[in-house]
Amino acid sequence: MTRAFAEARQAQQRGEVPVGAVIVRGSKILTSAGNQSLRDADPTAHAEMLVIRAACRELDSERLNDCDLYVTLEPCAMCAGAISFARLRRVYFAAYDPKGGAVENGGRFFAQPTCHHAPEVYGGIRESEGADLLRSFFKERR
Repeated sequence: MTRAFAEARQAQQRGEVPVGAVIVRGSKILTSAGNQSLRDADPTAHAEMLVIRAACRELDSERLNDCDLYVTLEPCAMCAGAISFARLRRVYFAAYDPKGGAVENGGRFFAQPTCHHAPEVYGGIRESEGADLLRSFFKERR
């Protein structure tokens, strides 16, 4: 999670919403990234999507069965869908997102009967740090 927060801070320095993500296999970090939606002019360039794509390339597989995702914010519906299709084993996230989250909030993607694969989910890890990072980012923008 420490690396995910470092990625989130780097995203913030670029003017992006400060969300960072890491995919781990065993004890090895396969890939890490922060949001890049503004830089890439791509609404799908969320940190989670970027690390899923990179890990799949690294492993030459569309499945990440034995991999875990660490992310600084509860994933949205788009990212939850990608997590499910990639078959990630576990998701660890920091801050809950009552407005845009889709894991513990909103549509609760993994609890839906149409969800193909539901990873183990652990939320609230370093929650206040994640929430503070986002709060300070949006406070500066107002």
